[in-house]
Amino acid sequence: MQDEPHNETSTIDVEPEEPPVREHPPLAVYTYILLVGIGAVFLTQMVVGQGLTSLLVGDNYSAFVAGFYKPLFTQHHEYWRILTGATIHGGLIHVLMNGYALLLFGRLVEMLSNRAHLAIVFLLACIGGGLLSLYFIPDGVSVGASGGIVGLLGYVTVYAFRRRKFISAEFRKSLLINIGFLFFFGLVLINVVDNYGHLGGLIVGGVYGLIQIPSDEYKDPRIAHPITRIAGVIALGIFLLACVLSIALLIANRGLVVPEV
Repeated sequence: MQDEPHNETSTIDVEPEEPPVREHPPLAVYTYILLVGIGAVFLTQMVVGQGLTSLLVGDNYSAFVAGFYKPLFTQHHEYWRILTGATIHGGLIHVLMNGYALLLFGRLVEMLSNRAHLAIVFLLACIGGGLLSLYFIPDGVSVGASGGIVGLLGYVTVYAFRRRKFISAEFRKSLLINIGFLFFFGLVLINVVDNYGHLGGLIVGGVYGLIQIPSDEYKDPRIAHPITRIAGVIALGIFLLACVLSIALLIANRGLVVPEV
């Protein structure tokens, strides 16, 4: 009796395909920390300042005690003012405008690059903007974090052009429009806006971007060396210390009669 042929069939278990995981943008931790620091300083300004005037347009007290008052910086060697001045703001509109811009560009930097670069660029741009302002306006007083914020704008602009393969032309155009509007606005309000502080911050952010952003478009700019990450933590800590120092100065000198600045 002949055996009937036996056909074996092999089966392959196929696992169901997992749905693609959408990558969420990272939480903008450093941006929020900077905003909290600036907000705490402004709250202190309102409490110890000149009432409604402090809320609306700032006050001489805050500017004199912790602002970047350049004669005290150069003649009395109060070098910390170049940073505490960036934590002080001239009224509610000023702090809200700067806060919104910091939120916008800070989140962009933390999404496109590494948050360490956000802190480093912001701190260096605050210093660079202050130094350029000091050179051209040695007898004035400057307040506000706009130098650091414009530094972030400069960094993002270099990023967008260096990595144009991944960034749309419309986005690059909008960044250039932002820069143009910034300086047009500064010329219209030339007696109020520190254009040299803005320009210095923009230059610092742009130069940092040219040095740091990889020329190889396929190299991930979000990867940072451990030393860079440590530098970012240090930069963030320095600005927060400037916020704490501003708060301490505002409280300690409460009631001090200050000159018109």
